[in-house]
Amino acid sequence: MSENISSKVKIPSKRWMHIIPPILFVYIVAFMDRTNIGFAMAGGMSKELGMTSSVAGIAAGIFFVGYLFLQVPGGQIAEHGSAKKFIAGTIVVWGILAIMSGFATNITQLLILRFLLGVAEGGVMPAVLTIVRHWFPSEERGRATAFVIMNNPIASIITGPLSGYILVKYNWHYVFIIEGIISLLLILVWLPLISDRPETAKWISKEEKDYLVERLREEQECFDKKQVKKASLKEIIFNGTLWKLVLIFFFYQTGVYGYTLWLPTILKNLTKTGMDQVGFLSIFPYIATIIGLFVFGSLSDKTRKKKRYVIMPIIGFAICLYLSVTFQHSIWLSFGMLVGCGFFLQAASAVFMTIPPDVFSGEVAGGATGIINALGNLGGFLGPFLVGFLMQTFSYNISIYSLVLSLVIAVIITTTLPKEKDDCAHPIAAINVENSENV
Repeated sequence: MSENISSKVKIPSKRWMHIIPPILFVYIVAFMDRTNIGFAMAGGMSKELGMTSSVAGIAAGIFFVGYLFLQVPGGQIAEHGSAKKFIAGTIVVWGILAIMSGFATNITQLLILRFLLGVAEGGVMPAVLTIVRHWFPSEERGRATAFVIMNNPIASIITGPLSGYILVKYNWHYVFIIEGIISLLLILVWLPLISDRPETAKWISKEEKDYLVERLREEQECFDKKQVKKASLKEIIFNGTLWKLVLIFFFYQTGVYGYTLWLPTILKNLTKTGMDQVGFLSIFPYIATIIGLFVFGSLSDKTRKKKRYVIMPIIGFAICLYLSVTFQHSIWLSFGMLVGCGFFLQAASAVFMTIPPDVFSGEVAGGATGIINALGNLGGFLGPFLVGFLMQTFSYNISIYSLVLSLVIAVIITTTLPKEKDDCAHPIAAINVENSENV
């Protein structure tokens, strides 16, 4: 038995360095194109196009209305076809749309382009999560997903200084144009490096391939034994847990994108500095985000307590957001709380996205994830709009309190999720954590 354990512990982990980096590159640039509108708004776009705070909120959030259209198809294409080819196609389309946004001359054009950008990017996340599920067993999936979602803060660390520099040297039009060109270059990274499954990868060793194929087969068999029958995607629609997950993600994303897309404006108003300084200051919350993702993703994998590590970061995010308003009389105290928001900002996402494969069979997990991601991400529309509308109608304080309330609702619903079971966890494979720490 000890020999068997030893052999499993020594299983190669080349997949960590071969699968995670290209996914990171793609989503870093996708997230950059998604959120750079926040810098464009603060850097002159709103003034040039005559946008009120409410309209600016709609422009920032309409992306997420388009985002829902390819969520379910994206997950199904990835499960039954090729996620690699599907994502390659979307990279080209969204890169072109991002560049075209820089040539918008009125609000209508901008809204249409932002909506279409959302459609183009919509299938990427469920397709990426399907790739992760095909390459990482459940005991590694929390950390793998954390690395994937780490694209968000890394993208924001890059977007802030880059967009600030472009705004100082040129204008808001070039923020979209230059960063859109970067998107098109992604295809040179994606196609050579990524593989859909271990079975189709040419670079993987036989030992690692055999281990993954067998481990993932065992995991699916264990899951199937717990199911009375395999439900179809249509039947999943009426599953109460699915709709709880949708609502949790919706209210969580309302807080996330309300904070993210208005952060440049919040920092500009708080510090009374120029856009280059705002770009620099925006780095620090997202450095904290990277730390938070790694901490909570690792804790979830080690303890297998997913619900706990969804609730804790959302509560921390809500508290820091509330205190950022309470301490706004002190610039650095308030800024410290905004950095605290960053620590908790995406930490729950890494754990949350590992829940659907534990709840639904492999046949429908991709589609279910797509539904959750599609409808939940509509919070990405509500958050920016809510902040803009309440800021214009009432005050900045009220707009931030609305995000705090949304996060509290997400926590309350999370507490009602079914009790966690760990029947299909692999105790030996969990020891293999050390082999993946070199990422």
